[in-house]
Amino acid sequence: MNKESTHTALLWIVATGFFMQALDTTIVNTALPSIARSLGVPALAMQPIVVAYTLTMALLTPASGWLADRFGTRRVYFIAILLFVIGSLCCSSAHTLSQLIIARVLQGVGGSMLLPIGRLAVLRTITGEQYVSALALISVAGQVGPILGPTLGGWFVQAFSWHWIFLINVPIGAVGLIAVSRYLPDGASRDAPRFDLTGCAMLSLCMVACSLAIDVPMRTHRVDWSVGLFVLGVAAALAYVLYARRASHPLFRLGLFREPNFSVGLLGNLICRIGSSAVPFLVPLMLQLQLGYTPLHSGLMMLPSALAGTIAKRWIAPLIRRFGYEAFLLVNTLIVGGSIVAFALFSHGTPLAVEIAVLALFGAANSMQFAAMNSVTLKDLSIADAGSGNSLFSMVQMLAIGLGVSIGGGLVNLFTDQWGSAALGFRLSFVCVGVITLVSALVFRRIDKEPARPVPLPTRAAQR
Repeated sequence: MNKESTHTALLWIVATGFFMQALDTTIVNTALPSIARSLGVPALAMQPIVVAYTLTMALLTPASGWLADRFGTRRVYFIAILLFVIGSLCCSSAHTLSQLIIARVLQGVGGSMLLPIGRLAVLRTITGEQYVSALALISVAGQVGPILGPTLGGWFVQAFSWHWIFLINVPIGAVGLIAVSRYLPDGASRDAPRFDLTGCAMLSLCMVACSLAIDVPMRTHRVDWSVGLFVLGVAAALAYVLYARRASHPLFRLGLFREPNFSVGLLGNLICRIGSSAVPFLVPLMLQLQLGYTPLHSGLMMLPSALAGTIAKRWIAPLIRRFGYEAFLLVNTLIVGGSIVAFALFSHGTPLAVEIAVLALFGAANSMQFAAMNSVTLKDLSIADAGSGNSLFSMVQMLAIGLGVSIGGGLVNLFTDQWGSAALGFRLSFVCVGVITLVSALVFRRIDKEPARPVPLPTRAAQR
């Protein structure tokens, strides 16, 4: 096989891995009520299966590059796909919620390595102008996954059973395993740098403790546990700061935070994504549990949001060139937060056209929001800090998704128990998560102003 054919095969392997990861992030949401009925648990108790997956990915993302350097790209990518497939099989055969959560953790272990290692293989194999085209192809796979996910999940549930939302990964993964063995370069290095296991453990403890500090009181009303977990999370973060000051090669240099826009962008991303990440979880639940939509119908209702988001990506560069990052993010954050609050108005009497319009508005504004705030966060990092900054940024993104699902689902349960009305619970929850997103506008006001200059191409992180 010639060099060009090998490059093409490599791109399809990485794109397929990204597609599986992106698909699995969204395909589950429309199936949650059906899974809950099958497992005999309330639908609003299903957020742990989403949180377990995203939190696992957040914890293991920093180690993916080191694993590829130490043990070889081909070997680690093969194991990643294998774990993802085994995790998918375990998910489909789960008989209890606890079993499904454990299987999702296994799936997340494999999923956490699919994109970072695949992107690393492309970077090492394809250079120059071809690299930009290669990333474009891979990003398309990441966009198609969220577009197909909700509808495909609803169709599988309605036509077959919820088990197929996980079983679909098996044939795709099997083909991927064969292709990886044949086409992916090895890439092992005897000079791989030492991985900062101590620093990674501290940050992992911080993220897990803070996530549980939010999730536990929402489901068990144990405020004392929440306070204790939050204190543990803060203590772990402070311990990492003290450790990173002395360590010669910490996982993330503290110097990253001396770049003002990185610090502001990281905090703004976290707050904004908490609100917007609750939407893909809450909307299908509301449509099925409160408005009586079928799984397929609720999945189709998510299409306007995904399609509008894909179309709107082309608007971001000219808008930022004209108005600048600060003005754009301030206005667009208000649109994103306002559209989330507007979901509270959905009822049996809401015209279908209005529902579609609100979903499309949210999808377009949210897509541009991700591209803008991701770009402003990473654009001023030095070449030496770019990889480390992007890795930390990816961790924060995944953490925010888990927090958004925990907070959104927990608020619905809290308000439903308080007021005795699930419909009111959903409405108040959308208002709350919308307000959380609106708060991030105050953070983005602190972006450093600078003279107008060409807007850089969005990084891969901007696709989410």
